[in-house]
Amino acid sequence: MQAAVITLFPEYFRGPFDCGPTRVARADGKLELSFTNPRDFTTDAHRTVDDYPFGGGAGMVLKPEPLCLAIDSVRRPGSLVVLLSPQGEGFSQPMAELFSRIDHLVLVCGRYKGVDERVRTLVDREVSVGDYVLAGGEAAAVVIIEAIARLLPGAVGHEDSVATDSFSAGILDSPYYTRPREFRGREVPEVLVSGDHASVARWRREQALKTTAQRRPELLRKEVLTESEREFLCRELEKETING
Repeated sequence: MQAAVITLFPEYFRGPFDCGPTRVARADGKLELSFTNPRDFTTDAHRTVDDYPFGGGAGMVLKPEPLCLAIDSVRRPGSLVVLLSPQGEGFSQPMAELFSRIDHLVLVCGRYKGVDERVRTLVDREVSVGDYVLAGGEAAAVVIIEAIARLLPGAVGHEDSVATDSFSAGILDSPYYTRPREFRGREVPEVLVSGDHASVARWRREQALKTTAQRRPELLRKEVLTESEREFLCRELEKETING
């Protein structure tokens, strides 16, 4: 796939994509990245890309002309153009999986107070990476590209592990342990060294449900639980209530 990033600060991206799955995906030719600066589409000596908002108020707004020309320069048939802004829909694992199947993705990084509203006529989706405000969309672009890259074939050493990541199955992942079996008085749960694959799978499922119930209970609303899983969660809830 190809991802074109429209940004006022191409230098921001020096380094983040030179390690991990993103580096592997790029080296294998599974992911191509390009960076386009709206300043290259300005016509004045100062290469102006922002201006004061009509109606007054604090902050500067990105002008429509250079931003739209930058989008036009990289957009092609089949492109998905995504504006990164705090007003967008929340980025999620299902969205990352959707984006990973798109041949050409255009990520538009906002800056300052925001973009001129007319820029949105060229945008297919508007996406936010969280309920907080960043200095610009560049950090969000890094998050999205990395989430996509690790889903591309060959980018992760053990591709089966991707399917069991948090959110991939709709809930959070279970705890993991490795050697040594005992560390600072804490031992690995016996079931994980029992060799009983069915018991291990059941334990991981129960622990994933428990973690989700504790930290992100809203994710369980769409989860179909068996009777035994419901009983397990009820027992865990009773323990927490008793223990305060």
